Amino acid sequence: MTGKTVKLTVGQAIVRYLINQYTIIDGERHQLFAGVFGIFGHGNVTCLSEALEQVQDRLPTWRGQNEQSMALAAIGYAKAKLRRQIMIATTSVGPGATNMVTAAGVAHSNRLPVLLLSGDTYNNRLPDPVLQQVEHFGEPSTTVNDSFRAVSRYWDRITHPAQILSSLPQAVATMMDPADCGPAFIGLPQDVQEIAYDYPVEFFTETTWRIPRSRPDIQQVDEAVKILKAAKKPLIISGGGVRYSGAVEALMKFAEDRMIPVAETIAGKGAFVHDHPFYVGAIGIEGTDAAKELAESADVVIAVGTRLQDFTTGSWTTFRYDAKFININTARFDAKKHFSNPIVGDALECLEELNSKLEGWVCDASRIDEARKLYSDWNEAIDKGQAPTNASFPSYAQVIAVVNKHAKPTDTMVTAAGGLPGETIKNWRVKASNTFDCEFGFSCMGYEIAGAWGHAMAMNGDGVPIVLVGDGSYMMMNSDIYSSVLSGHKMIVVVCDNGGFAVINRLQTGMGVPGFNNLLKDARIKNKDNPPHVDFAKHAEAMGALAKHCESLSDLENAMEWAQTTDRTTVISINSDAYSWTPGGADWYVGVPEINDRQSIREAREGQEAFRKKQRQGI
Repeated sequence: MTGKTVKLTVGQAIVRYLINQYTIIDGERHQLFAGVFGIFGHGNVTCLSEALEQVQDRLPTWRGQNEQSMALAAIGYAKAKLRRQIMIATTSVGPGATNMVTAAGVAHSNRLPVLLLSGDTYNNRLPDPVLQQVEHFGEPSTTVNDSFRAVSRYWDRITHPAQILSSLPQAVATMMDPADCGPAFIGLPQDVQEIAYDYPVEFFTETTWRIPRSRPDIQQVDEAVKILKAAKKPLIISGGGVRYSGAVEALMKFAEDRMIPVAETIAGKGAFVHDHPFYVGAIGIEGTDAAKELAESADVVIAVGTRLQDFTTGSWTTFRYDAKFININTARFDAKKHFSNPIVGDALECLEELNSKLEGWVCDASRIDEARKLYSDWNEAIDKGQAPTNASFPSYAQVIAVVNKHAKPTDTMVTAAGGLPGETIKNWRVKASNTFDCEFGFSCMGYEIAGAWGHAMAMNGDGVPIVLVGDGSYMMMNSDIYSSVLSGHKMIVVVCDNGGFAVINRLQTGMGVPGFNNLLKDARIKNKDNPPHVDFAKHAEAMGALAKHCESLSDLENAMEWAQTTDRTTVISINSDAYSWTPGGADWYVGVPEINDRQSIREAREGQEAFRKKQRQGI
């Protein structure tokens, strides 16, 4: 320390610190923070924005239309960059801040880095209550920003200028740590942002961050080796952590060397291309029948980089009671789930260590032969389901097949929530690694278009995001069509209009409840016989996009060819069937009334009780 200082406001110091942080991507040095999504209000416009305005050449600020969607775009960017580069989202106090809480939940559940800087009410309390302040009579220090505590990996409120000296480095360290990775939130009271302070010059020294690769404990690896060498029917589950670790090739080599089939989680899908000889599709409720059958027969499951949520495990009914789990994960919390045999460490390091210690052991060839036969059968079923028919409206599977056909290997498919996750997980054939993003950790309706805007920024013209979105999610959050036109980041959006929230209607009626308030025809509307129709193509055109509505699959073929040639965001709409779904995958634990007068609900309850008897309860 030299003892030299520089006098800056808190807002100026934060920005100067952030622009001096760097990261390594593919051996090259880049700025860690690639940009800021900002909507300015009275909590961030007079101080933080003053500092951001001065560094537009190094830290560009992008104008969003909604605070939630800005943060979702930042999450899409982080996904596309495999967590190696981070975006910032800043908001004013009050509703601007709370609009971001949902996005923070998305980042938290998906283990993704995003820095959230929100204005806060006055630390000195002299003008209280201020505009947009929520007062807590017995807790005056509580503000709406405390709501982020439940959905942040790192949370802080700056009440003195010196606090950023410790807070900012800790926030960045959290986001760059694979085990703790998630959103970092920092609340900035308006009066604190303006205060000038003598900061040590060393605080602003350029710093290069490298994502640490923790190596596994030898004893944990040795125990896993013993378990695997006794295995007859092993199965690998590849999670999102495999992609974020850069361990795709290492996992491929491990599978090939040990002759073990590989299934993927929803977050992990996209690591393996569709026709990889050891790949058997996604696993779980939205997965393939091939993966389901292999999971049900597996005596040892090697789970790599997954938190094993219920859509992966079929609510823990997909596996044998006596199946043994080897969980490879950077986070101890995830590695120890369900009394697994943990290997805590970086996926790449752990796989290479485990593979080297298994030298000479290979699973019996009958296991991979079984897997290939099951996967071949699955692909035949998918081909049949995607074939054109004379139905009034095409199914999701048929729409996906056409869109997939016209997607370039460099394009990235983006979807989330509703019926499209299950349909894309089953029907989308990945052509190149890391070109598939289905947000299903938080199942956030509205992620699709916003997340794709972030992807488009990260891709920088190397392919385009292709968004598959239902009419329900589109209506919930679509304004980033305009954002992408405004900023010049092209995406192709395909809107499947099936008349409401079709997949949740399927769950509702499947559990014996009559259709209620999900499809438009079952909602409380003025004209049930002729519900008002949204012209999605015209709506998108009104936001500056190019758009077409399709009446048939052949129209969709032509529209996709056209969309690949356009110079801006292009939206395609098509009516789709609300009742056709791709079969397959595991079952799901859902709540069904224990007592009811309806026979249909009683039968659904009986089915659930029988299903729950198959659950592994923490064993």
